[in-house]
Amino acid sequence: MRTAVLVLSFLALAGCTALVVGGGSGGNYPQGKDERPQSVENSDAAISGDIRQKLVADPVVSGFRIGVRTYRGTVTLSGTVGSYVARDRALDLAKSTTGVITVTNQIIVEDKN
Repeated sequence: MRTAVLVLSFLALAGCTALVVGGGSGGNYPQGKDERPQSVENSDAAISGDIRQKLVADPVVSGFRIGVRTYRGTVTLSGTVGSYVARDRALDLAKSTTGVITVTNQIIVEDKN
């Protein structure tokens, strides 16, 4: 009798383990899926890359860590710079990049004094 209870307990526990492990699946629901066509996604990546290259090459903003994200041609700049001149320069560089539709500038100017 005791062996039967142990076997049944083991089988029940094994079934629960499968439920717990499978419980993390998405159930065919899109999770973190990017609905952009691959060509648009590639174009956005190219735009971000072009802007990053411009930022690194520019003496006004090259010393700052500026984040660049692009979604369907809309660029978002983020990070912290030391002056409004640097903030505006990053904005101008992004706006002048081929493929950019609009730019959202979330760069913060931090005075180190």
